[in-house]
Amino acid sequence: MDDVALWRLHVELEDRPGRLGELATAVGGAGCNIQSLHVVGEPADDGAVTDELLVKVPESVDPARVVAAVEHAGIPCTLLVRADAAELADPATTALALARMVAADPGSAPRAVATMLRAQLVDPTVEQPGHVHTLRVGTQHLRLARAWPFTATELSRAAALLELSAQLSLRAPARLSDAELVIALPDGSQVQLRSAEPADGPLVAALHARCSPTVRRARFLSPAPKLGADDLAELLGGATGQAVLAVTVDGGSAVGIATLSAPDAGVSRFGLLVEDAWQGRGLGTALLRRAAELAGAAGATELSGITRPDGVGVTRLLRRAGMRRPSAEMVGEEVHLHAQLAPVPVG
Repeated sequence: MDDVALWRLHVELEDRPGRLGELATAVGGAGCNIQSLHVVGEPADDGAVTDELLVKVPESVDPARVVAAVEHAGIPCTLLVRADAAELADPATTALALARMVAADPGSAPRAVATMLRAQLVDPTVEQPGHVHTLRVGTQHLRLARAWPFTATELSRAAALLELSAQLSLRAPARLSDAELVIALPDGSQVQLRSAEPADGPLVAALHARCSPTVRRARFLSPAPKLGADDLAELLGGATGQAVLAVTVDGGSAVGIATLSAPDAGVSRFGLLVEDAWQGRGLGTALLRRAAELAGAAGATELSGITRPDGVGVTRLLRRAGMRRPSAEMVGEEVHLHAQLAPVPVG
């Protein structure tokens, strides 16, 4: 069986009975298979809408053959670009997940918008290839770029996320300082994120001791309940790195920590430890998002980490935190993680 590739097609589909079936017949006749279809453009004067198709094309089939078959059926094709398998996720489900991310952390809205539009946040002072659009909602100005045009429908959905962020920011707890932030998690609980200091050693040691052997093994590759002095120092950021500590709002307990090394050739190593009772509540995502911001500010362009095979779910956290194309690779009995950092929005 041929290997297959995923391609994105935009077609102008008129509103008349049977037209969608004719489109499916044309794609199937070219030896390809439609994996998903959704509307991405407003109706034209004649009622036609822009539909986006994700089509599986066998490697033995020239993608131009699909376009020819569709246009032979009288259906204009306005776009043909390579797509990524990750885009097969249901758009409505993705949008709801991104809205939940913004609800938990309004500051994540720029990255959420970029993820929704499958675009990159770019520097407005630098000329960019492809299609570039500046999205303005209130005081937020985002410059986005991708290889194909943005549609009005997509931009209205993205603007809705920015409006949600603006409304939530009016009610969100105030930033305490550049190093301190109180955030609301999706379940309504609050935590304070702040820079870890050497004096936080007892808090972090207690956090480690409360974690289950499985969690400790995923973070340290060892289930030992007690941290050695060197491991504790490393968890707090070491001599050259830094760490983001999550503590209860009363400051009495540490419930999670993300550690970063100083960037080396643009790569910053990260580690994440979240107490069992606080997992699945969005805390790991918030810690990684804040860690990514700090790593980017320090000059890193990529995060890397190591975990055990049962800790590979960290890739999902990286994706939710806004990292681009996180990957996991087995090296012996370890999983090596890599994730590209999105550009920091300007303006």
